[in-house]
Amino acid sequence: MLTNVNVQPLTITVDDTQSVSGLLQTTAKARACYVMAHGAGAGMTHPFMAAVADGFAERGIATLRYQFPYMERGSKRPDAPKVAQAAVRAAVGEAARRLPGLPLFAGGKSFGGRMTSQAQAAAPLAGVRGLVFFGFPLHPAGHPSEERAAHLAAVQVPLLFLQGTRDELADLTLLQALGDKLGTRMRLERFEHADHSFHVPARTGRTDADVRVDMLDRCAAWIATTLGR
Repeated sequence: MLTNVNVQPLTITVDDTQSVSGLLQTTAKARACYVMAHGAGAGMTHPFMAAVADGFAERGIATLRYQFPYMERGSKRPDAPKVAQAAVRAAVGEAARRLPGLPLFAGGKSFGGRMTSQAQAAAPLAGVRGLVFFGFPLHPAGHPSEERAAHLAAVQVPLLFLQGTRDELADLTLLQALGDKLGTRMRLERFEHADHSFHVPARTGRTDADVRVDMLDRCAAWIATTLGR
């Protein structure tokens, strides 16, 4: 059971015409904050997002979850990249304002992670020390390609990819080749038998919760290493 954790609803101003909802989850003596964007089909309150936020809190990491504008409107059609990237930048700015002095990391689930890296490639996100991707969508299912990763060459902060070995949106051979190109700033963590949602079949003897614990442990260790702690 989580103790000394505070969850605060926020309104984040994206621009003069729109704002989005957010959830700032803080814990006593947090050592970092992860600004976490949702995937294309589910918003910030999806059980996976909530479980990741709770898991980070247990490991001394605050989180800021937020909606993209299309999700805020109740639309199923994701925002154009420029709109999504503006939301990313606004959320990171809000985290910096609310938690001054705390090291920031950013990223998210699938689409949210990719929009975050595109924003970082376009212009560095102020205060962000690294990006964490929960299932980076490298290509459409059944169509292996590295095209969606081309922008990562312009990202100069450390990158952590958390990927299931059954993820149909990320051929691991291509991801490893990407790592060879990006060098030491990219780390790839594989999760055996997990799909794009980090679900594992019962026959493996592991549960989705087991995978999530492993994933968060590895992520927290990477954050500590990135911060030199």
